[in-house]
Amino acid sequence: MNSTAHDEITAYVFAVRAALGDLPEAQRDELLEDLAEHLTEVMADGEGSLTERLGSPEAYAAELRGTAPFVGGFPDPPRSVNPFAELREQFVPQLREHVYPLLRMVDVRLGKMLGYPRARDFFVLLRPAWWVVRGYLAAMVVAVMLDGTGQPIGLLPRIGGSDLVALFLLGVGVLGSIWLGRRSLRLRRWPRLALYLGSFVLVMVAFSGFVEADSSTRDSYYSDVNYDNPYSGVEDVFVYDQEGKLIDDARLFDQNGQPIHLGNASCYDEDGNYVEDVDPGVYPYCPEHAPFRMPGAAPKAAESEKAGSKPTKTAPASADPTTTPSRPGR
Repeated sequence: MNSTAHDEITAYVFAVRAALGDLPEAQRDELLEDLAEHLTEVMADGEGSLTERLGSPEAYAAELRGTAPFVGGFPDPPRSVNPFAELREQFVPQLREHVYPLLRMVDVRLGKMLGYPRARDFFVLLRPAWWVVRGYLAAMVVAVMLDGTGQPIGLLPRIGGSDLVALFLLGVGVLGSIWLGRRSLRLRRWPRLALYLGSFVLVMVAFSGFVEADSSTRDSYYSDVNYDNPYSGVEDVFVYDQEGKLIDDARLFDQNGQPIHLGNASCYDEDGNYVEDVDPGVYPYCPEHAPFRMPGAAPKAAESEKAGSKPTKTAPASADPTTTPSRPGR
């Protein structure tokens, strides 16, 4: 032990003795009998001053004073509590015993299915492809955050609709991801964990974007049109031909062949009571509520079937030459 440590121990013992000056001398000497040897062991066990490890001499004297009725030992340095170390000691043995063997078995069996000794050998070959995909996803995220047009950016990371900016972001993202991937194995623990976390976030963003794109593709028809147009309150659609006759089972399409869905595909009686659900997009939903009817028009086939008879064709009723058929909107 060097002289500096010896001086520190002597000073610490002197300060503790001074803090216990109110005790009887015999009791004080008994408490401090082996203190110097104990402090020598503390100094040899670790780094740091005695004050850092045991607290101030006054605090240490207070602990000794509390043990006065049970003289025979000195309080040990406080043990630092590391909750992560305790969790590791508790769960790591269980992981090694139960989870790790299962993962190794899956690794080997999946690898045989892929034609490799282990599945990880196959996934190592996919690293360059993942680096490219990761760079693309990072460029898309940057474009979404910086683009303020409110318009879909498409499959390229466009900002303000610029293809040139999209190609620049794509190149920077892919090249940066490849550069980072080639050096990821040499990163320290925490930077490597941060990289894994960022990659996981990119995968989640990509998955949510894929789900949204798939949903918009499957539901690519016009439905519930209510953005400041005169048809936002439409409940049913009635289509008439040029002679003013109601057309059953009509369907509406836009110029791109996409079906137009309007209204509520349910029928209610005059009192507002629910009757039945019908096929959406096939108009009219409730023919009995048609606002116009040709004089002498034949009954609907469905009404005839409900009555138990087959629909029959009837000759148009003769109309008064002074009258004209009712027209929609008149």
